[in-house]
Amino acid sequence: MYTVVSKEVLDELRIKPRGRRRFRLADGRTIERDVGIAAVEYEEYAGGISVVFGEPNDEPILGATALEALGLEVDPVTKRLRPAVLLMV
Repeated sequence: MYTVVSKEVLDELRIKPRGRRRFRLADGRTIERDVGIAAVEYEEYAGGISVVFGEPNDEPILGATALEALGLEVDPVTKRLRPAVLLMV
């Protein structure tokens, strides 16, 4: 799952579209959106991720790829982020 951020916010951050991709939604529909590359930080964690340029009705999403890039995961019990043990394969 990709991270979705509104086009307006990405424009303010000067993140440029680098291409366009097709995405399948939970209801089965297929849409196209611009994608770009962003640097993200959370506390002492940092990484680079692909971001989707969200349109007005798109829900903002912190995607699994962002958590992986940061080396984090969600603890299912506490619902908090914690460091993940990463795979190097």
